[in-house]
Amino acid sequence: MPLFRSICVTLEMIKWEHSVFALPFALTGAMLAAHGWPPGTKLAWIVVCMISARSAAMAFNRWVDADLDAANPRTRLRAIPAGLLTRRFAAGFTILMAAVFLVGAWRLNRLTLILAPVVLAVLFLYSFTKRFTRWSHLFLGLALGIAPSGAWIAIRGSLDPRIVVLTVAVLFWVAGFDVLYACQDEVHDRTSGLLSVPATLGLAPAFWIARIMHVLMLGLLLWLAVLFHLGPIAGVGIVAVAALLLWEHLIVSPRDLTRLNAAFFTMNGVIAVIFFVFVAADLLIRRHA
Repeated sequence: MPLFRSICVTLEMIKWEHSVFALPFALTGAMLAAHGWPPGTKLAWIVVCMISARSAAMAFNRWVDADLDAANPRTRLRAIPAGLLTRRFAAGFTILMAAVFLVGAWRLNRLTLILAPVVLAVLFLYSFTKRFTRWSHLFLGLALGIAPSGAWIAIRGSLDPRIVVLTVAVLFWVAGFDVLYACQDEVHDRTSGLLSVPATLGLAPAFWIARIMHVLMLGLLLWLAVLFHLGPIAGVGIVAVAALLLWEHLIVSPRDLTRLNAAFFTMNGVIAVIFFVFVAADLLIRRHA
C-alpha cells in the first residue's frame, strides 16, 4: 500500500517520537495553570496541538532543506533526498498537520486560535535561520519553548508572565543541546555557507556557549520554582535535571563527539520527562495535603 508506506516513512522522517522533548514542558505549563490536573478534554487537545504542530514543523523543515540534506553526508539518506518521499507528499503532510493544529487551537479557546498562526510562523521560520544567522539554535529553542506558555493560554485563556520564565528556560535548554548537536556538521556547514555557532566560532567556544545556556536554564528553573511556590519535590526534580545535564556535558567534548546522539536524543528526552514528573508530583501532593 503506497499511501501506508509513505505515512510510515513520514513518521520516521519527522521522528514523531521526539515530541517527548517539548510535550512534558507543555504538560507542566498546563498543570501549573490548573494547579493540578487540567480537564481531560483540554489536556487531549493540548496533546493534539503539540504533536500536530511539531509534525508540521518537521515535515516543513525536511521539505525546505531537502537540497541541503542531499549535500550533507550525514543527512543525505533522509527520506526526500533518498527518494523515499516526494516533496509534494511532504508539503501535503505539512498542510494537513497545520490544519489539525488550527482545529485543536480552535477547540481550546479564542486566544489560542488567534495566536495559532503566529506559532506556525515561528515554527516554519526556524527552517530558514541557518541561512542568515549563527544563532539559529535560539530560534529552535523558541519554537519548542512556546509550548508551556501555549499550554497555559489553553487552560487559562490568558498569559501570565510567570510561565514565560519556563518558556525562556526551555529556549536555553534546547538551544544549548542544539549547539552541541550542530558540532557534528561544523565542517560541512562552514564549507556550504550555512551558519551555526560551531561553524562560525569553532567547537571549543561552541561547547562553552552550550554550557552557559544550560546554566541559564537551571537558574530559570529555580526562579520558576520560587514564582510558583513549588516545594521540595520539584526541587529534587531540578537537581536531577542538573545532574543529567552535567552527565550530558561529560560524555561529549570537542575532541570526542562519538556519544553525541546519546546526549542529544536519550538524555534530553529523559530530562524533559523527569522535570514534568517531579513538578506534577509536587503540585498533586501539595494540592491533596
